[in-house]
Amino acid sequence: MGSRLRIALVSKNHELNSQMELRLRSKGYQVIVFSKISSILGFIYSDPPDVMIVDLTASNSEIQKLVKELKRDNYFSVIPVLGLLSDNMDDLFDWQNYPLDDFIVCPVPYPELFSRISLSMQRIQRIFDNNPLTKLPGNTSIQHAIERALGKQMAVCYIDINNFKPYNDSYSFSRGDEVLRMVARIMSNAVKEAGGGFVGHIGGDDFVFIVPFDRAEAVCKTIIANFNIIISDLFGDEDKAKGYYIAKDRKGHEQEFPLLGVAIAVVPTDSPKIQHYGKITEVAGELKKLAKKSHESCYIIDRRKI
Repeated sequence: MGSRLRIALVSKNHELNSQMELRLRSKGYQVIVFSKISSILGFIYSDPPDVMIVDLTASNSEIQKLVKELKRDNYFSVIPVLGLLSDNMDDLFDWQNYPLDDFIVCPVPYPELFSRISLSMQRIQRIFDNNPLTKLPGNTSIQHAIERALGKQMAVCYIDINNFKPYNDSYSFSRGDEVLRMVARIMSNAVKEAGGGFVGHIGGDDFVFIVPFDRAEAVCKTIIANFNIIISDLFGDEDKAKGYYIAKDRKGHEQEFPLLGVAIAVVPTDSPKIQHYGKITEVAGELKKLAKKSHESCYIIDRRKI
């Protein structure tokens, strides 16, 4: 795990940063040090770390705000945050205002720190069913979120990437994984910009987000607009010029496939015909089939009455 784990260290103490970075790297961890708090959020939103260590030995409202904001966000709340405390702080520390996952008392006992990092990762994996690639909540969390939305003026929105399998086969699984990560970021950011909501990753190229119904269409438009911007980065120059790529279909025959697009099915949860989780997935499946008939990204909202 150590060689793959990425740790963000947040501290204004340059001596502590230097020593801790050296010790963490000696265990095979990748370390990104932040002495300026203003630069952290942009980095986390674009490329989230696996663990964060924040220096709380001195009172700092910026770090407090940072930790709170991360823990309020569906996408980033699963990142374990370990706090560094002075030896006279732990009894009087204001835990409610610093939603940490664990802490270490300075001077840092490094064997204990390494153990707590490992335990934090194992704890997160046990508690959350998050997708390991995108870090988004998985099926159990999705079902609970949908059940909480039933009967309210909300919308459950399913996203599917058109022709993703042939793209994966043609451009490699690593490129396919990057597409999934980009869709996760685009969706999460769009929901966040619209005022917040739930975002999840069902698996493969299937995603879901839940927002108030009156915001759903705007979020769909934002996702499609941002996805269309990145499409050009997903293909070679020749395929972009042609407007399609050649790959094998499910029967092994080569054929032309349109450049990637997203199909979004929007299901209102306050409809009398929607009484349970299974009905949501049934209606969403019908809408996605219609949306995927388009060669371009599109969304379809279920406006049918009883």
